[in-house]
Amino acid sequence: MKLSATIVGSLGQIMAEEVKAGEKAATAAVRQAGDGLKAAWRAQIVGAGLGTRLAKTIRSQTYPKSGQSLNAAVVIWSKAPVIVGAHDTGPLIRSRNGFWLAIPTPAAGRSLRGGRLTPGEWERRNGLRLRFVYRRSGPSLLVAEGRLNTRGRAVRSRSKTGRGVATVPIFLLVPQVKLPKRLDIEGPAATWARRLPRLVGRAWVASPR
Repeated sequence: MKLSATIVGSLGQIMAEEVKAGEKAATAAVRQAGDGLKAAWRAQIVGAGLGTRLAKTIRSQTYPKSGQSLNAAVVIWSKAPVIVGAHDTGPLIRSRNGFWLAIPTPAAGRSLRGGRLTPGEWERRNGLRLRFVYRRSGPSLLVAEGRLNTRGRAVRSRSKTGRGVATVPIFLLVPQVKLPKRLDIEGPAATWARRLPRLVGRAWVASPR
């Protein structure tokens, strides 16, 4: 039995078309993997109760930014890497000055500047002085003499008789706190890295010639 094969068309043109199809497939697969990983990280953040605002800090960028390449790459990052990284690793957090970490209670409200509310900011905003209360068992406190409004926030009392005034815990004071690990950044990244070769192969086969 004798077999023969004949190349139909230009070999150079066929190879050029295959390279073009490969470039298109690699770029599409990398973009798909990047979008999948970004969605997985965002879903984790929301699922951990950290909110959509933090989830939206996860961004991605495929390279090249225009056109296709066999060397296509994607970068996924967070615009709040310290916060995301802390919830990924679960670090032990200590006070910078070696004294206390001030943890706001619900009565403290939130910072108007974004980020963590500090005792100094709380005093300036509310016009009340905080008083230190030492407790032998359990965290010590920073308290204020005021009242709780309808939203459960501590505010200055307008009563001239002192009616309704109470000692309200505003901050818990602890020497350190262990942040629980609430995210798994490496897991989804490894999953999408394993999927990438298969995504490239599928896209290459499906690419029109």
